[in-house]
Amino acid sequence: MTLNIDDPDWYPIASSTDLPFRHVFHGQLLGREFAVWRADDGNVNVWENRCLHRGVRLSIGINEGAELKCQYHGWRYANRSAGCTYIPAHPADAPARRITNRTYPCREAHGLIWASNNQTAPFVDILAAPTHSWLALRPMPVNAEPDAVMAALLAWPNAGAVSQYGLTVTTDPARPVHVFVQPVDAARSVIRGLVDAPKAEAAALLSQFNSRFSAERDQLERAAARRPAPPALEPGFEKVSAELSTMPEIAIGRGVTINVRIARKWLVAEDVTGVELAPLSGHLPTFQPGAHIDLHLPNGMVRQYSVTNGPGELLSYIIGVKREPASRGGSLCLLDIVREGDLLAMSEPRNNFPLRRDSTKTILIAAGIGITPLLSMATALAKSDLPFQLHYFSRSEKHLAFADQLAKFGVSFMPHLGLSRDAIARTIATTLDGYEFSQHVYVCGPAGLLELVRSIAAGFGWPEEAVHFEYFKNDRVIDDSSSFEIVLSRSALTLQVPAGKTILQTMRDNGVQVPSSCEQGACGTCLTSVIEGVPDHQDVYLNETERAGNSCMMTCVSRAKSARLVLDI
Repeated sequence: MTLNIDDPDWYPIASSTDLPFRHVFHGQLLGREFAVWRADDGNVNVWENRCLHRGVRLSIGINEGAELKCQYHGWRYANRSAGCTYIPAHPADAPARRITNRTYPCREAHGLIWASNNQTAPFVDILAAPTHSWLALRPMPVNAEPDAVMAALLAWPNAGAVSQYGLTVTTDPARPVHVFVQPVDAARSVIRGLVDAPKAEAAALLSQFNSRFSAERDQLERAAARRPAPPALEPGFEKVSAELSTMPEIAIGRGVTINVRIARKWLVAEDVTGVELAPLSGHLPTFQPGAHIDLHLPNGMVRQYSVTNGPGELLSYIIGVKREPASRGGSLCLLDIVREGDLLAMSEPRNNFPLRRDSTKTILIAAGIGITPLLSMATALAKSDLPFQLHYFSRSEKHLAFADQLAKFGVSFMPHLGLSRDAIARTIATTLDGYEFSQHVYVCGPAGLLELVRSIAAGFGWPEEAVHFEYFKNDRVIDDSSSFEIVLSRSALTLQVPAGKTILQTMRDNGVQVPSSCEQGACGTCLTSVIEGVPDHQDVYLNETERAGNSCMMTCVSRAKSARLVLDI
């Protein structure tokens, strides 16, 4: 019969024992090569065996438990989705996770890993028999055509076909043997088998069938050597688009929403509730540590929450929600009105706070609910065995959010409880003293903590590009007393911004729809390029160098020092 690269049948391509802890297996089927690996959560991934950067085989990559890392330039791909989670030369969010390796359907059953080249073919378990204890036999590679191997096996006494390349041998009715031919290529095969065997007889049966398969292989290969070799199968490869390969800034669609279910709500600290968001089917999108999502609430509000998950944890997202007495209605709605089982709309994850993973040392500093993005970062660093310190300032032990997960970081987690402001400053100074090249610090929490860390880091000579921060809100007093003119270059509009009204409000009043979220100058959603004029920066998102450059601004709070601003809108 003719081999079909897109054959809808399922075949065993590996044994479960081929996937020990943090290993990658080189699988093959119908001319295709696979990188087969088991994540720490037990999920088995079957991917096209090449990194999308230079085509290097991922089967020689590093299994980091939740990501597979290419050894050539360090690109990382996430468990389940195969989405790219990190590009060392371009750690920004959007370009990386828009790149996704090709995945293949797989199942683990009866000690074998099954796969299909066809994305839509359903898996049918022809061996579903709970009374049997299947033992996977040693695979036998054979340099012969799959059809010839199958024909030889069907010549065994009491053998009958059960699928295109599968047969059952019933020499002993009490001990059925299932044998499968894995069609590696047009002229290469692997014989795999399962036998119902108690543990006490496993060694003897493995030896018996190994001898039997070896004898069959010798005859098949001698016969194949006398025949002309059939042409090899040549599966096609999809090229990476020029847009992705050149790594431009790729905007993530703001209007894209995903329906999620509130799977669980539970108290993770005093006044902090954990909320688990699960997809209605499949898994959620790839994200990078430090990412956040926009959650659309029943009262019409949209609120941002950081994803606390580690890499490759895509079956649900977990966020932390703090009960704020002065809430404008967002947190109170999620905590008091939304119930487990309710459906909400969620944006795709975005990341204004990306983690570099080429640092010789990473320092994470959090206070209060600021632990949420840093928890994701710490988990990623721990999975990759990268050095880090996580400093968490809290009023007391009962205010430590997600304490059970933090404890898993061992000596890398350093809680600081009930310290005065002076004591906090001394602790941070001790932590940041002695900056060395390729070290990075990440800080998230109340504005006072962020300003303190940035000030101390600058005093110790930390460069701005090594100090990363994320504000949850802007506590600064906004001066909206000025009036000025804005020119929207792409919209061909000239508008007057009066005192008491923001640029963002003015644009919307005139029919120009632009993205926004927090509208406090903290999240970066409304970041806009400035073509001409001098902005009056009143946000907490940009660093000092970015402000001094005057090439971008936040339209939700910032204004103009000049009489006129020309914006790239």
